[in-house]
Amino acid sequence: MPAAVSSIPRKSLVKAYDYIVVGSGSGGCPVVHRLIEDTDATVLLIEAGEPGIGVPGIDDPAEWVALGKSRYDWGYDYAPAPHADNRVIGIPRGRVLGGSSAINALMWYRGHPLDYDAWDDAGATGWRFDDVLPYFKRCEDWEGGETAFRGAGGPLTITTSRDLHPVARALMEGAGELGMPVIGDPNGANNEGAAPSNFNISGGKRWSSATGYLFPILDSPHLTVLTGSLTIGLVIEKGRCIGVRHLVDGDIVETRATGEVILAAGAIDTPRLLMLSGIGKANDLKALGIPPVLDLPGVGRNLQDHPLIQACVFRASRPLGAKTDNGGGTMLNWKSRPDLEQPDVHAFPVQGNSAEPALRETYDMSGEVFAIGFGLMRSKSTGYMKMLTNDPRGPLELQPNYLAEASDMEALVSAYHTIASLAGTKAFRDLSAGLLAPDRPLEGSDLKAFIRQGCSTFFHTCGTARMGTDDLAVTDPRLKVRGIEGLRISDASVIPIIPTCNTHAPVTMIGERAADFLKEDA
Repeated sequence: MPAAVSSIPRKSLVKAYDYIVVGSGSGGCPVVHRLIEDTDATVLLIEAGEPGIGVPGIDDPAEWVALGKSRYDWGYDYAPAPHADNRVIGIPRGRVLGGSSAINALMWYRGHPLDYDAWDDAGATGWRFDDVLPYFKRCEDWEGGETAFRGAGGPLTITTSRDLHPVARALMEGAGELGMPVIGDPNGANNEGAAPSNFNISGGKRWSSATGYLFPILDSPHLTVLTGSLTIGLVIEKGRCIGVRHLVDGDIVETRATGEVILAAGAIDTPRLLMLSGIGKANDLKALGIPPVLDLPGVGRNLQDHPLIQACVFRASRPLGAKTDNGGGTMLNWKSRPDLEQPDVHAFPVQGNSAEPALRETYDMSGEVFAIGFGLMRSKSTGYMKMLTNDPRGPLELQPNYLAEASDMEALVSAYHTIASLAGTKAFRDLSAGLLAPDRPLEGSDLKAFIRQGCSTFFHTCGTARMGTDDLAVTDPRLKVRGIEGLRISDASVIPIIPTCNTHAPVTMIGERAADFLKEDA
């Protein structure tokens, strides 16, 4: 964090700004930064959470897990998942400056080039990999310097481990023993194989979107940052969004935007805001007592997330030392079937025990342990988000429909067998005194039961206000909400097809593009 930043400058709220950005996460901070850096526009950034500056638990990369269900998390849960034993699965989302980039696992990973070609093919025209690569590079200050695939000098510091933990090293070495590629950078020309993870870490501390994009511009006279302010609705007149309604010290305040309002509240709260404002499926809105302003039935549909199986757990054969990096350090990407065009499954080491409660109740995991988490990055199952009341702070139904598609289970079964093979390599035999969860080789229905018990989330909720050109698209490919002037979205909700990666990098890229669209259309 820049040494001069210890607090947010206090400024009086005025009645109108050129731009209002709702949400300070991966999609919002780039918009704010570029507007302040490149224009004379006035910008109001509204964040529901706290500043979170100088909080040890946020700054320390190894302590991110404890941020879930803390004061810096919205505290959301997925609804009972029918195909995952009807378990309630927590879905952490950042409620703090930096959004989820301030509480996540600090991963910087953009997946495979074909992910973005698929966006274009699905109607998000102009979003092929060749279109978005310059924006990925613009985000980055990569430790290896600029290359054809990597950027340098950008707002986000990106590094790899200074000293790989033994479990992280074993994942790479074990993959090599199995004949899998060992590559230097998963964000390079090809992501298939084992590689050191890319982290938003600098000097041993988290480097969030707020750190990189927001803190350097806090002293700008054109920027006002308002924390602790929940946005509860949009002001729409004659088909144009002209401002927002938000809470300031408990009072409802209406603040106007003379240019545009940009929603960057994330894949849960952006569609909630649209629906609270009468934008969504008209019949659903009427049932909640919300007068429809625009019948846009795609709002809240198409919820996607990657299923993560937490986890295969091992007894350590010796003390493995203190936790390093984010508690991981490396990753492995491979194909669940040889005929696939690109990797679809993913694994990472865990310096400790990350097993889901249902597995902890089933298996003895006492003593010093480590784990391998594995999951599906090309999941086909989709769900929805639904408001259950018209209260801006009321309950939501968030349903990812994990494992609803048979092909998702098939891919995870294949991935488990690869993890079992890794456990048999010399790299893991040197660390492991045996597999604890599962405590025996699994096949058939027993293996599927293990996957259902261990099914969790990568925290990659997206797609609930997707961009495109069909009737269910919520935004057009320039991120404008269809049918409403002066309103754009810059967050994970616009993603049409979930990419094979952590969502922080693609959402930051979306924020960079949103800023360009705004400047071009001003």
